[in-house]
Amino acid sequence: MTNRSYAILGTGALGGFYGAKLQQSGLDVHFLLRSDYEYVKQHGLVVESPDGDFILPQVNTYNNVSQMPNCDVVVVALKTTKNHLLSELLTYFVNPNTIFLVLQNGLGIEPKVAEIVGDKRVMGGLCFLCSNKVGAGHIRHLDYGTITMGEYSAQYQPSGITDRLHEIASDFESASIPIVMSEDLLLARWKKLVWNIPYNGLSVVLDARTDELMANADTRILVEKLMWEVVAGAKSCNRIIPDNFIQKMLDYTDKMKPYRTSMKLDYDEKRELEVEAIFGNPLRIAEQSGVNLPLIDMLYRQLKFLNVR
Repeated sequence: MTNRSYAILGTGALGGFYGAKLQQSGLDVHFLLRSDYEYVKQHGLVVESPDGDFILPQVNTYNNVSQMPNCDVVVVALKTTKNHLLSELLTYFVNPNTIFLVLQNGLGIEPKVAEIVGDKRVMGGLCFLCSNKVGAGHIRHLDYGTITMGEYSAQYQPSGITDRLHEIASDFESASIPIVMSEDLLLARWKKLVWNIPYNGLSVVLDARTDELMANADTRILVEKLMWEVVAGAKSCNRIIPDNFIQKMLDYTDKMKPYRTSMKLDYDEKRELEVEAIFGNPLRIAEQSGVNLPLIDMLYRQLKFLNVR
């Protein structure tokens, strides 16, 4: 058993689920909480999952990052709408060997973290997870759970598979969390956007679950067209997504249980949407190479309107 310690910044549907799984496997895990702090401190965390329900009656809880220990791995699982807090949160972890694992949606996230902690301390992770937070300290895992992990380096240069990537992947795998290690984090982020852009965006604009988008012939065509635009965006960064990857994402979603995306949940709960990280940043990066993505741009403008309203 490893002796690595983990800090979870953002104990929601994603951070709470993965952090709870890591603790259940025997790892030393510390959770930063806000609104749930008192409840979780007294009652712990509950996870419902098709892989097996479990309760952690006692967890290491904090409502102030300054009280947290200097953990070996800091998992950044906040919504990107809270990233203005990162300069305050991350500077408390002063151990030069601490690794910051960014489990957030979108593109262009790791460079912001690297500005605070340095390029050589950052990894990224893309989570293919259907999970909702249904109450204080209560997480309902519906489906999937694989994380694609990769090392970050300046300008997203491919970094290969390092020893420390193997080590952290091993910790997650020991907690029954499937891991795919990527030699190219930028390619992995674009591939995640193949799913995130159409389903998150359309679920809000059309007020629909994933199964409803897939069941209708017109929205299914729109989903696929948006996916091809993401492929074009990746190509603008010299990253090639295979043609069969689109069919793979469509097949995954066909098999998925009816699901309200994270962006749809945020919209329904009147929380700020992750519009810039998931839509704005990819658009701007593609535009810098002279590539226009008109359908994604239209969705971006619609979501910005709905976000303000």
